Amino acid sequence: MKVIASQLRKGNIVDLDGKLYVVLNAENFHPGKGTPTTQVDMRRISDGVKTQMRYKTTDGVERAHVEDMEFSYLYQDGDGFHFMNDATYDQVTLQADIIGDQAVYLQEGMKVQLAIHEGAAVSITLPQKVTLEIKETEPAMKGQTASGSFKPAILSNGVRIMVPTHIVAGTRVVVMTADNSYVERAKD
Repeated sequence: MKVIASQLRKGNIVDLDGKLYVVLNAENFHPGKGTPTTQVDMRRISDGVKTQMRYKTTDGVERAHVEDMEFSYLYQDGDGFHFMNDATYDQVTLQADIIGDQAVYLQEGMKVQLAIHEGAAVSITLPQKVTLEIKETEPAMKGQTASGSFKPAILSNGVRIMVPTHIVAGTRVVVMTADNSYVERAKD
């Protein structure tokens, strides 16, 4: 299925010269003078080689036919990351290079979307937001105002983020998986 380059998004699977690539980042540029372009950072699924392509925003790009299916994360071992389809109880194992730096957010039982191409999982999409606990953070400095001030904190999965000054260790917070940003204090 052909789509124009400006419609490519992170996680899309494209077919270039018979090889499948997963889109890592797609950015549109609209210069004041000249042709608008789309720069696409991709990773070849077969061997993990990363590449960059630049297209005119109106160029056609072949999107591979993939089926998005919901799976539950089970566990990680030496073979890779194990997922199960809740409807059919089929299990799939993904290698670390497919999951990439998203692995830190995987939690047992978490529902994820796997893109299946010809029976093989080729990419993973995590939920946009996850709830994690603050493991450690600095105490608030005296005189800092509550609005607009942030301080570094470490989550229970080891990721460093910036949180408002009123957040203390042990607090559960909601975090965006795409950019490790603080959203809000968890409501549970």
